[in-house]
Amino acid sequence: MRVPVNGIELHVDVQGPAGAPAIYAHHGAPGLGTHATPKRAFAPMADAFRVVTWDARGSGASDPVPPYTHAQWVADWDALRGHFGDEKIVVKGGSYGGYVALEYTLAHPERVRALVLRDTSASRRCEALAKANALARAREFPAITPELLDMVFDGRVPDDATMKSAYATLAPLYDAKSDPAKAAERVAAVVARADTHNQAFSQNLPNYDLTGRLNEIQVPVLITVGRHDWITPVAASEEIAAGIPHAELVVFEHSGHSPQLEENGRWVATVRDFLRRHGIVGDR
Repeated sequence: MRVPVNGIELHVDVQGPAGAPAIYAHHGAPGLGTHATPKRAFAPMADAFRVVTWDARGSGASDPVPPYTHAQWVADWDALRGHFGDEKIVVKGGSYGGYVALEYTLAHPERVRALVLRDTSASRRCEALAKANALARAREFPAITPELLDMVFDGRVPDDATMKSAYATLAPLYDAKSDPAKAAERVAAVVARADTHNQAFSQNLPNYDLTGRLNEIQVPVLITVGRHDWITPVAASEEIAAGIPHAELVVFEHSGHSPQLEENGRWVATVRDFLRRHGIVGDR
């Protein structure tokens, strides 16, 4: 469906029964990611929860109207919540979507029942490690170069075609076990928007550091991460866990950047158990 928020329309999907506890899941990779990934990951939970996923402003089928800032994405998220009339929600974000989920939780703590994070970070301290992880695979994937990584991480991608080509080069790194067919399928489905990516990485991230505010988060927090994640490695999740003393950290030993897909059964069971233990339970 199309939902009007803050002067644009978002492409939105809703799974699950009306009246069930609401999970709002933000995708990663601004300018590349879409709601399709969290929709697929949370599909098994739509028996007991209402799962709301959407293409963020500037990504997928949502309107490509700037600004593409954390503040704007948080405002769009809260407008979407208001559109559906949910007073309190479970907030979930993966990868870059985790940055927005953290920002949302800090901006609207009264709206958040619990926070679920997946392969994300509260700062850029692990960026050098991410680049080193990628370059360690350069013999296997020779198109991975320092110049390519700097272009992507600095937000200097010249056009949409280059954005898609860069993702095609890096796509095999995201799974614990490289699967060329799976990587090619992901690349083929991408709607690349270099402008969105560039603002996210060149304008938003230079000052991104929430570590000093993590102790403000008082809601239940679950942090999940794949052991073999190259771009937001386990150390980034450990940094978040250290800043939120009551948070739970679960490492998925057989996953890369996407344990919600690579180990979907265990990941869903982990999220269900976490929500149940904190009194957030839907009918099954």
